[in-house]
Amino acid sequence: MRIVGLTGGISSGKSTVSNLFKSHDIPVVDADIVARDVLKKGTGGYKRVVAAFGEDILQANGEVDRPKLGQIVFSDSGKRQLLNRLLAPFISSGIFREILKLWLKGCKVIVLDIPLLFEAKMDKWTKPIIVVWVDTETQLQRLMARDRIDEEAARNRTNAQMALDLKRSKADIVIDNSGTIEDLEEQFQKVLVQVTKPLTWTEFWLSRQGAFSALASIITGVVVGKNVLGKL
Repeated sequence: MRIVGLTGGISSGKSTVSNLFKSHDIPVVDADIVARDVLKKGTGGYKRVVAAFGEDILQANGEVDRPKLGQIVFSDSGKRQLLNRLLAPFISSGIFREILKLWLKGCKVIVLDIPLLFEAKMDKWTKPIIVVWVDTETQLQRLMARDRIDEEAARNRTNAQMALDLKRSKADIVIDNSGTIEDLEEQFQKVLVQVTKPLTWTEFWLSRQGAFSALASIITGVVVGKNVLGKL
């Protein structure tokens, strides 16, 4: 199995690239969706976060008010690190379960869409690593327009993440999303060719098909061995 790492920064266009993979029938494990699930009312993650941040972060229906929680952690690095520590075990196990489901289905290539791929040290499990990059000014303008926030708030959010230039230096593949959507789609087509090329032998043995092939070889070896011993 080939596990492709996909990351970027807020308003860099990572979600657009993720959707392009989905539209080409490449399964995507989205860490943001997993994170939303682990914060649902009654879950272990929910209980830990409410205990740490108080009931002021809750909506009238008891669910976590995610925008309000976001405002708190984006303006305070200590609280942001606390939130990451509280949710990291639940998010990691949730991602593993999704990967296992796809492995059992026999998927040969999957994409891990994780904003904190490097920060969470999950980059060591993915190859290749794709970073969706955009220049700082374009990133700020897009974020301000999307979330209808001022420049200070936008900078607080971008500064809360690893710099995109640093992520770019760690990437195997860089998609420059500073241009138009047509430019992005043209780059994506080239990336798609790289991602869907035949599996290496290592990747094949890590796939379900490879595991079954290895098991069949072992069983065959055992049977042949017994037959040989029986004739001695």
